[in-house]
Amino acid sequence: MSFPRASGILLHPTSLPSHHGIGDLGESAYEFIDFLANSGQKLWQILPLGPTGYEHSPYTMNFSAFAGNPLMISLEQLVTEGLLNQDELIPLSPSAQDNPQRVNFDEAIPHKTQILKLAYQRFGQSLAEKSNPEFEDFCQSQSAWLDDYVLFMSLLEANEYKAWNYWDKSVARRVPDALKAKNEELKDQILYRKFLQFKFFEQWKELRKYANDKNIQIVGDISIYVCHNSSDVWANPEIFQLDPETLESAYIAGVPPDYFSATGQLWGNPVYDWDKLKETKYAWWIERFRATLQYVDIVRIDHFRGFEAYWRVKAGEETAINGEWVLAPGAEFFETLGNSLGSLPVMAEDLGIITPEVEELRDRFDFPGMRILQFAFGGDADNPYLPHNYIPNCVVYPGTHDNDTAVGWWQTTGEAEKQHVAKYLGYDSPEDVKEINWEFIRMALASVGDLAVLPLQDILGLDNSARMNDPSVIPGNWRWRYTGSNLLTSELSQRLLEMTQLYKR
Repeated sequence: MSFPRASGILLHPTSLPSHHGIGDLGESAYEFIDFLANSGQKLWQILPLGPTGYEHSPYTMNFSAFAGNPLMISLEQLVTEGLLNQDELIPLSPSAQDNPQRVNFDEAIPHKTQILKLAYQRFGQSLAEKSNPEFEDFCQSQSAWLDDYVLFMSLLEANEYKAWNYWDKSVARRVPDALKAKNEELKDQILYRKFLQFKFFEQWKELRKYANDKNIQIVGDISIYVCHNSSDVWANPEIFQLDPETLESAYIAGVPPDYFSATGQLWGNPVYDWDKLKETKYAWWIERFRATLQYVDIVRIDHFRGFEAYWRVKAGEETAINGEWVLAPGAEFFETLGNSLGSLPVMAEDLGIITPEVEELRDRFDFPGMRILQFAFGGDADNPYLPHNYIPNCVVYPGTHDNDTAVGWWQTTGEAEKQHVAKYLGYDSPEDVKEINWEFIRMALASVGDLAVLPLQDILGLDNSARMNDPSVIPGNWRWRYTGSNLLTSELSQRLLEMTQLYKR
């Protein structure tokens, strides 16, 4: 479906300021929404909200495609509910945050977990005294994924975070009697994790309502793949291409060599058994979309081209070079999805190696694709990322979470590209370009693209140190955060508002 002309800001909740080392759904999130509204923005785009594992990637290393990340729970809101006392909210010490612009997961995780467990103890005590209908309704309505997820996470901890296929064989292969015994043995840990999910989605629901009431829609994100060591694969091994003996991934997902990497990207995720999914009428995927649309207004599909054909690499390869393209269900999948869920408010991430078949699939369902300004200036006038080549049904970005910031890009890009940018903007030379971030913001907002999404880093004019992710480098990503809501000044808001109104966003 196409969308009315609008603009918004890209910011993951973990990048919000807080006293506990990682952004959450508390006061700073509400202040950010106020900034969006005051600046005339109508969209808040986030990354996937799931609980993350190794290297904390919300795309490739999450423990569930359905669950929320407990690290985003606002502790201050738990004080308001009476589950914590104010004096128990000890901020993460400055010494544990050697760089306040970076999430220190090694420190933030144990810090928040200790306090969340204290809140759970009080919640458990209250449950022992009287029932909680809201909690019971949540557990029942979300049981299709919740029961597997909370048991999986409890087993993962009990097994010292070893991958599920190395657990006791009867549990790894989900023998009913073994699962029943583990549910009883780990019932307190299971209840704790149900509590975390209940509080996460309770807080998220309130935050989304606050945004919607201010005429701001949440753009969520569905990553096409899930982590092998996740409740999704453990609970549904038949829909993934696994080795039947070891239950390891038989093939690994990724992409061949591209703009980001000369050896391609090897993501480490198992690929789907689309034939098996077809037999189920794509039931798991339908439930995944249904669950996501309970909590967001628009869905951005990451790696959209993987629904037409996907790149798979045999397990054991060190790079993604020696892979192969395999056809995926394409139109049949989206037709089945639409028949079950109705008109789909979807944006397609159509970057990378895009074929006419991928474009045909995208256009058949009227999904807007993406245009990235940082990709626009390396070729000639036919470059599809140059604004004069845009069509209305697209989403324009200066850069995405995978790109450098506009300032960082400008500082490292080649002289020929800089000269191209300067001429395109009407300047004599690159030295005349004083605020490349605002030049890119203006190009995005002024374009004919129906939607424009601006990374907050570009609005703040930050350099490479504020980059969220570099796909060519595995360690150290997904950590950027801004240090305080005082950076979202009224002057900045007014500047963005005037430009937004000028271009009828």
